[in-house]
Amino acid sequence: MTTRSRFSFSLILTLPLVAEMFGLHLPGGVWTMLALTTPVMVIGGWPFFKSAWSALKNRFANMDTLISVGTLTAYFYSLYAAFAVLDVYFEIAALLIVFILLGQWLEEITKGRASSAIEKLVGLQAKAATVIRGGRETQVALDQVKVGDIIVVKPGEKVPVDGEVVEGRSSVDESLVTGESLPVEKKPGDHVIGASINKTGSFRFRATKVGSDTLLAQIIELVRRAQTSRAPIQRLADQISGYFVPIVLVLAVLTFNVWYVLLGAGMVTALLFAVAVVVIACPCALGLATPTALMVGTGRGAKLGILIKSGEVLEAARNIKYAVFDKTGTLTAGRPVVTDVIGDARLVLGTAAALEAASEHSLATAVLAAAKSKNLQPEAVKNFQAVEGKGVVGRIGQDKALIGNPALFADRDVAVGRSDRERIGELQQQGKTVMLVGRKGKLIGLIALQDRPKPTAAEAIAELKRLGVNPVMITGDNEGTARAIARELGIDSVIAGVLPSEKAERVKALQQTGKVAFVGDGINDAPALAQADLGIAMGSGTDVAIESGGIVLVKNNPQDAVRALRLSQKTFGRIKLNLFWAFIYNLAGIPIAAGAFSGLGLVLNPALAGLAMAFSSVSVVVSSLLLARSRI
Repeated sequence: MTTRSRFSFSLILTLPLVAEMFGLHLPGGVWTMLALTTPVMVIGGWPFFKSAWSALKNRFANMDTLISVGTLTAYFYSLYAAFAVLDVYFEIAALLIVFILLGQWLEEITKGRASSAIEKLVGLQAKAATVIRGGRETQVALDQVKVGDIIVVKPGEKVPVDGEVVEGRSSVDESLVTGESLPVEKKPGDHVIGASINKTGSFRFRATKVGSDTLLAQIIELVRRAQTSRAPIQRLADQISGYFVPIVLVLAVLTFNVWYVLLGAGMVTALLFAVAVVVIACPCALGLATPTALMVGTGRGAKLGILIKSGEVLEAARNIKYAVFDKTGTLTAGRPVVTDVIGDARLVLGTAAALEAASEHSLATAVLAAAKSKNLQPEAVKNFQAVEGKGVVGRIGQDKALIGNPALFADRDVAVGRSDRERIGELQQQGKTVMLVGRKGKLIGLIALQDRPKPTAAEAIAELKRLGVNPVMITGDNEGTARAIARELGIDSVIAGVLPSEKAERVKALQQTGKVAFVGDGINDAPALAQADLGIAMGSGTDVAIESGGIVLVKNNPQDAVRALRLSQKTFGRIKLNLFWAFIYNLAGIPIAAGAFSGLGLVLNPALAGLAMAFSSVSVVVSSLLLARSRI
């Protein structure tokens, strides 16, 4: 039976017992109460008793131990009292089971609401795809689509899998996957995401990721993994519960002895106080404090396109002092364009295009695009060699050729004149990256490229400063180019001229003075993402970078890095708030339940203690649900 059905069953049988409490006598009296209570104990309470017995066999006490002790004490005493013609308290045992089941049911409702983001994402998946097979359009099941298939998408249809547009144009609604509110224009060469909705035109695309490799499938898996993870702070709560339960049982025994032996109260009175202590102290709210907040927080993040991988990430996001951003593709669009060609344009671009034809670097793509615009076909290159962090060299025909930064030219003993150095400085002051092009042992020209900042980057940096986090930009670009982009974005700290292998070391150096979050998107960012206290990977980045990050930003928006920090901090803050109130509630409730204030007329019988315990669980659940409405 489900928790809901057990709760409903137990509630129906318990309501007549409640009527008995208010003076409405049941036909059959005590024996009718026994007949109503026993099924509640067996059906409603069995999972608790089973768990408590397993814990006892392992010499351990848990929350179910307290539930079992409280309910079974009330039940078996009442069973004895029924035959001894004494007052019975069957209604207390039944009510305790009902209240506890109510708390568990509310927890399941919370989990269901928190997981609604996953359910919606699963429901987004297309059921079939129109694939070109044998020159004809053929509709196949989604699990039959293969990487490399050409897929046709018509207006109003869902994009079945991830891929790259090869023909046609359209606008695509990606909001349910990425959270991007406006339709995104797609043309040949652009990527499309599975489960997004085609709005206007028809297009064909080549499948690049299918099945569990698609973005949607990865999002679902990441959120599921996060919602079932445990925050390290939960271990503290578990440790406290491990000591708390035995202490409560000892307190219950002491309470009984104080009332019965020292104060001379009747056995029933002393027993009721002892049972009330056991019930009020049940740390159910303590068990709900972390998982409910974690589920709501990660579910909220999924809806915003912020994927938090685990509970550990939430704690890592606390007290971040530095937010280190990779420049290219993270703060900037990652698509530089050629802005200036100094020298014989056809010779300079032709030489550069030949050398860069074998490279996949974003600067190479920009050079090849500029060469193509002038109808220049790259020449064949022999002895091609990439020099890490400096450039590339090779031979074009009989000519030695090279393209890269001044360090490469110095290594190859190619002179760079004073006027050229001044021109390089001027271009770099404008925030442009300058590539030197050489042929036949001399400099033949310069190519300047510029990668514009993303529209939201400056506001993201400003928000970080308002949060008290120091933004830092790290890049392989030269100091001048890096400083120009940093000034535009409002970043004061710049680490420029860094080789890919050095990024992790620079992060490690910053960690000597505070916790570091690193935001990046490339393969060369993976070590830095892993080294940082908190790694935030852009969703458009490589699989390696995404795997290394603790948070993934689906929309590739720098502002989402700030939202991710705020969401993580608020979720962890809600966990701490829940734990605080759960502990305070238990500590404050025990003296009242034990009868310490009975002289003032403040007394809790076990039934009211059970209601109070259920209310504490409800309050923790409500607190967690409010996280979904908080401003991020």
